Amino acid sequence: MKISRSQFINATLWLLVSVFIVLLDQLSKHWIRQHINVGQPLELLPFFNLILSFNQGSAFGFLNQAGGWQVIFFSVFSLAIIIILFIWLLRLKYPNSWTACALSLIIGGAAGNLIDRIRFSMVVDFFDFHIGDWHYATFNVADSAIVAGVLMILIQSFFRKNKVS
Repeated sequence: MKISRSQFINATLWLLVSVFIVLLDQLSKHWIRQHINVGQPLELLPFFNLILSFNQGSAFGFLNQAGGWQVIFFSVFSLAIIIILFIWLLRLKYPNSWTACALSLIIGGAAGNLIDRIRFSMVVDFFDFHIGDWHYATFNVADSAIVAGVLMILIQSFFRKNKVS
């Protein structure tokens, strides 16, 4: 499929959303690493802390203690996802802001976590939601962008007349 000039320009503009996510993610992680000690929560609300943690695996610490191979695996996987979603973004028929935004959020989130894996061989996490002693998995801005983007695609797939293209 040939990519038109306008598709390329639109995709490039939507990549600015991805760049914003990467910048917000990396700046927040830098701030956390400078101001929060590992494992020492900073309570902001009765149900929300900032706590510095590192994850070599994926969501919910899956494969966190796998011996190091998982860092390379998740790095290559992230790069492949970024490339595939960028091609999808290039091929979108515009206007399709909902899908373009969703793809841009996922690309930005994947790139933010990929940068961590390349720099530190692990991902920096710090959002800690909890109820009493029960804590949800710690996560970051990049993870939030990925989840938001995936939810947008799911919503469009199930509830909108204009299916994901």
